[in-house]
Amino acid sequence: MSFSLLKGKKGLVFGALNEKSIAWKTAERACGEGATLVLSNTPVSLRMGTVQELAKKCDTIVIPADAAKVDDLEMVIEQGMEKLGGKFDFVLHSIGMSPNVRKGRTYDDLDYHFLLQTIDVSAISFHKVLQTCRKMDAINEWGSVVALSYIAAQRTLYGYNDMADAKAMLESIARSFGYIYGREKKIRINTISQSPTMTTAGSGIMGFDNLMDFADRMSPLGNATADECADYIITLFSDLTRKVTMQNLYHDGGYSSMGMSLRAMQIYNEGLEYRDVKRN
Repeated sequence: MSFSLLKGKKGLVFGALNEKSIAWKTAERACGEGATLVLSNTPVSLRMGTVQELAKKCDTIVIPADAAKVDDLEMVIEQGMEKLGGKFDFVLHSIGMSPNVRKGRTYDDLDYHFLLQTIDVSAISFHKVLQTCRKMDAINEWGSVVALSYIAAQRTLYGYNDMADAKAMLESIARSFGYIYGREKKIRINTISQSPTMTTAGSGIMGFDNLMDFADRMSPLGNATADECADYIITLFSDLTRKVTMQNLYHDGGYSSMGMSLRAMQIYNEGLEYRDVKRN
């Protein structure tokens, strides 16, 4: 169902890879709500994924670029505005990567070169997007920028590794740049702390299936899906949230406010009973 929430708005979406991607779902939803947009991802991701199919659905183009490189960002923004015939009203940063996670390096045995890559791609690229957009005056007044985060920025979660450090920096950038962009042009910047979601990136995290199951049992509403996250992002792109900025917004079915749930406790008790039986 469409409510025309983004009718006439123009956007730039980073990070759509395939149908599992939150960025993919968001782009589809934005088009359905009346927006026009351009897509961008790295050349490697374009070869791995199916984003050209999304471009056809949205009647747009995909601009290959590395968001960690300012020259590439300048090219994306220039070509994007040329394609859309004007500045952006919304930008989605859905970018994250950890070579340490991919290589199975634990947090107490990080490769520091990989750590720098993690932070550059997963966090500093967000600052580069914002700074480049500001210098090129690429976002309209009352525009909206959203980046995807995770609760591991505030809490220790086994297996999330150095991505937790990157997400903490990402959220800090949203606050710091949110003040500057809000003061100057009323542009709002927020992060969404989403439930664990079975995307291509998420599936590479150690013990991710168990993490999803635990979060679902802990959340009174259950885990939020990629489609539901896209819905939430659309509200932040719309004019309905014009005074929401510099926030880290939890979209996790209530997980972030929980200590222990009945369903999680039942599983824990079953584990204790099984352990006691084995001991006997």
